[in-house]
Amino acid sequence: MQRIAMLGSGFIGRFYADSLQGYRSRDKIVSIYSRREESSKKFAADYKVDHSTINMEESIAHPGVDVVCIALPNNLHEEAVMLCCKHKKSVMVTKPLGRNAAEAKRMLEAVESAGIFNGYLEDLVYTPKFLKAYESVKNGALGRILWAKSRETHPGPHSEWFWDLEQAGGGCILDLGCHCVEIARTYIGKDIRPVEVMCWADTQVKPIDAEDHSIALVKYENGAIGQFEVSWTFRGGLDLRDEVMGTEGTIWVNNFLRTGLEMFTTGKGADYVAEKAESNTGWLFPVGDELNELGYNHMFMDMFNALEEGKSPKETFYDGYVVNSVLDACYRSAKSKQWEPVQLDIWRGQEGVTKPSPFVEYDEEHYLVKEELTHYGARKLILKNKQSGKIFEKEM
Repeated sequence: MQRIAMLGSGFIGRFYADSLQGYRSRDKIVSIYSRREESSKKFAADYKVDHSTINMEESIAHPGVDVVCIALPNNLHEEAVMLCCKHKKSVMVTKPLGRNAAEAKRMLEAVESAGIFNGYLEDLVYTPKFLKAYESVKNGALGRILWAKSRETHPGPHSEWFWDLEQAGGGCILDLGCHCVEIARTYIGKDIRPVEVMCWADTQVKPIDAEDHSIALVKYENGAIGQFEVSWTFRGGLDLRDEVMGTEGTIWVNNFLRTGLEMFTTGKGADYVAEKAESNTGWLFPVGDELNELGYNHMFMDMFNALEEGKSPKETFYDGYVVNSVLDACYRSAKSKQWEPVQLDIWRGQEGVTKPSPFVEYDEEHYLVKEELTHYGARKLILKNKQSGKIFEKEM
């Protein structure tokens, strides 16, 4: 059993609480910190938490707390992490780890210096569909991964602090791109260095200082390309989709929005449908189990199992730091309109990886371009002569 201090009583804190106290059914939130007393007391009543406070350090230092779960606005992550280090409490932080790579690096170095357990709460690499797809990728079903694309779009976040540039640190790139970068990075290989980024971003709809729409490409050292599409301007709900392409196959994943459960209603008796659903009338797309479909259950199981076994979870502060470094490059690229390098002061993956050769041997004189079966039943080869470079067809 893990005894948890929850820092944050808002939207994500409640999602976490539902999973923490429901999935393993042996963990318990014993302290809740909120910046607003009424919110702290309401959370404590709803989740039967004995201790509530508006003093962050009091919650972290509570003698009954084993692990701290940080579900606070981005600008408060570093303060909370440093207090966990001070009191030697295991810590888990919601995404993104920091508002930028400098903050993330300080937090990473602090927890490692303090020798405390650290987990990065990136739920979308724990969704059931992602885990299934990744298992196939890991086993080689797609061959060498060439391209990984992730899309997260919706009408915008729930809480006011997301819309404030100082508190959030950015707009949809930081809020949603952190998911997408880690998804693509995992498919391509977390030990493969991201080297440079090209990003477009703009504020198209919302009256805010940050971006509300962005598209980016992330080049990896082995020649693979990651891509993300993120937006706070998408109408129609929460759209979470991934595509992965390799030399031997392709996977398409739809995590949300169109998942096989569809309903029509006039609205009579209708209530909550799904996260960021924009309507409760007409054709709707409910989600069977949001906690599970969004990865929270599998994420906390991995965190607590790793903690109890004295191991690192799949997602640590180091992963959060790498993601923040990629996103920093995205922001630089959006301003410069050029490819920008990913600056990684700390890198723990492979070094000097080279792009594999695209030349596939057919015989001593030729490379194989393509092999196919035609609609009229003939097997056809497209070959390239090694010396002349001439490309020609050959029927078998």
